[in-house]
Amino acid sequence: MVPEADVSDLYRTLRLRLDAAEAEAGARLAGDKTAAYVLANRIPRAAQMLLRLLPPRFAAPVLLSSITKHTWTFAGSGTVSIVSAAAPRIAIEGCPICRGSSARAPLCGYYAASFEGLFRELVTAKATVVEVACQALGGNGCVFEIRW
Repeated sequence: MVPEADVSDLYRTLRLRLDAAEAEAGARLAGDKTAAYVLANRIPRAAQMLLRLLPPRFAAPVLLSSITKHTWTFAGSGTVSIVSAAAPRIAIEGCPICRGSSARAPLCGYYAASFEGLFRELVTAKATVVEVACQALGGNGCVFEIRW
């Protein structure tokens, strides 16, 4: 756990010093590693086994509920909510990664990769996560749609 201002500064610096593709690749790699860390250290093995046994339509809400209960660990002072639609969505208002930034494309590959790693491991290997709205594009928050 690090101060959220440091996270904001880190991602802003990455975007300033790297081209867009390199910054996105770095953010996604950090997200992949975060998902692996969470699986290895934060979600009990028994819970992981149970989620893997459930059909995706039952496992997904359980994982989403867990994500909302631990939002402070990844969203800092941001507000996380879950929107259930045809595909579930995770929304982060006040996203620390893109706070104060503007962009032409979504900036939160870190979150997309983190969520995707967790969903692929615990819900279905077919899961993909796409950032469909981003604060840096003028939205109220960053929204990640989970598809499978």
